Amino acid sequence: MLEYKVVEVSTVVEDLLEEVLNEWTGKGWNFEGMQFAMRESSRRPSMAFVIFTRESAAQGSE
Repeated sequence: MLEYKVVEVSTVVEDLLEEVLNEWTGKGWNFEGMQFAMRESSRRPSMAFVIFTRESAAQGSE
């Protein structure tokens, strides 16, 4: 079974995004993608959602 992890980053800067990516991939999660939330009044994203997956250790019945 596939598990998902979504990490919200409220300050979208390069260093913080790198920190999140390195932290969670170091814990065994696989980077799947990144989504940005934009404000109409700014060209910069107001927040980012970093998405990770991993195979679940628990074997559940379906």
